[in-house]
Amino acid sequence: MAKNEPIRLQKFLSMCGVASRRKAEEMILNGSVRVNGKPAVLGDKVTPADKVYVKGKRVVMQKANNRYIMLNKPRGFITTMSDERGRKCVAE
Repeated sequence: MAKNEPIRLQKFLSMCGVASRRKAEEMILNGSVRVNGKPAVLGDKVTPADKVYVKGKRVVMQKANNRYIMLNKPRGFITTMSDERGRKCVAE
């Protein structure tokens, strides 16, 4: 999510690991989700400043801690961390 850019509530819940988007929609429809103290409705969008609760528990998106690795894979190596057939792997 870009800084302060609003996103759909069900996507936010999915990104936070609460539920899949479809399950999040069900949770919104059955009244389990509140945004800033008000019951959520489908179509709501949220920003990092909004307070989102699911069944009374606060949901907060964690900052991404991604690491990207670039590899020039040599010929004859397979792209896996281990191989039960004994082939050369990129982790070696």
